[in-house]
Amino acid sequence: MSPDLSAAAAVLALVSALAGAVYAVVRLRARRGIATATQRATYEVLHTAGLAAEPLRNGLTPASAAKAVRLLRVLVGASGLALADDSTLLALDGRGGHHSHQLQAAAKKAIATGRSTVLRQAELPCDRVDCEIRGVVVAPIRAAPPVALVAVADDQPAPGLVQATLETARWAAAQLALAELDSSRERLARAEVKALRAQISPHFIYNALTAIASFVRTDPERARELILEFAEFTRYSFRAHGEFTTLAEELRSIDRYLTIERARFGDRLQVRLQIAPEVLPVSLPFLCLQPLVENAVRHGLSRKPGLGMVSIEARDAGAECHITVEDDGVGMDPAALVAGVAEAGVAGVDDAGAHVGLSNVDERLRSVFGDQFGLVVETGIGAGTRVSMRVPKFHPGVHAAGGAA
Repeated sequence: MSPDLSAAAAVLALVSALAGAVYAVVRLRARRGIATATQRATYEVLHTAGLAAEPLRNGLTPASAAKAVRLLRVLVGASGLALADDSTLLALDGRGGHHSHQLQAAAKKAIATGRSTVLRQAELPCDRVDCEIRGVVVAPIRAAPPVALVAVADDQPAPGLVQATLETARWAAAQLALAELDSSRERLARAEVKALRAQISPHFIYNALTAIASFVRTDPERARELILEFAEFTRYSFRAHGEFTTLAEELRSIDRYLTIERARFGDRLQVRLQIAPEVLPVSLPFLCLQPLVENAVRHGLSRKPGLGMVSIEARDAGAECHITVEDDGVGMDPAALVAGVAEAGVAGVDDAGAHVGLSNVDERLRSVFGDQFGLVVETGIGAGTRVSMRVPKFHPGVHAAGGAA
């Protein structure tokens, strides 16, 4: 075969192969293109809304507003879109920049009155002969603080643009409300940690110092060791940063606490630990396990005659870590526990501290991980108490701080 014919054959083979590839791609696209126009439109709207939700859920700042308006403008279908509060234009995407003062003024009025408005071209005086802005739709967004959505039109604002702007404003208000809820839950969690510290610390500090004082003359070396343990315990408990810690850090602090309590109770206080090594790095809310151990000692064992056992177990359960704190002490009245009120003189529980500590930890676990991750308490008068919790090994937004302060 001549060189020319060989080259021609090669070209034909290549063209044939390309044709086959194109045919395959066309068939593949045809199979994927079975969705109706309505389904495609629904997907595009929901996909865009989902992308816009993320910056809004982070709270409305100039940076998040700039990200959000680019996506919200697609939903509204406006030539330009702005987010503004009552004093400034937070972000603008598309046309309308030379009308920024008028857009902000219209937003301020809508926020003050709580009513949407439509401005025509005559209400938007402009010195530019090439100005393409023909109208503006302003919709207040009920949030804290309140803001407004301003849609810019290069034609007379049609009813469709008005409705799209109003509905998008309502949707944005819901996202901002969720952002405020998330922020409120975080503030509540921080406040609950502070309340827990105030509830636990005073009685323990008094008892710890009393126990240490009893060894100052008889065993100075042990008194010194206890002082160091107490110092490390308080440093961890009162650290100023990090809402989360690791199970290993929490157990280390619990060990210091139990060392001091054993100095008080002597051989009466027995401790059993069963910890799976693979769950030690698991992140959990700061001070969510320690109060359960303090509760077991203070309310379960302190008034029990003879020996008392506190058992702490943490085991690997696939995607979760299961943690249990159990004591064989005097127990609690289940009815009083459910009601959240301790009964004076019953089962040795003479104040509401046990219930405060349990409810505090339960609320913080539910706030961080969801309602299905609350505490499970099994107890009865004279039957001891068993408190269990489940902690996801991996959870979005949950990261332990790097060590105690």
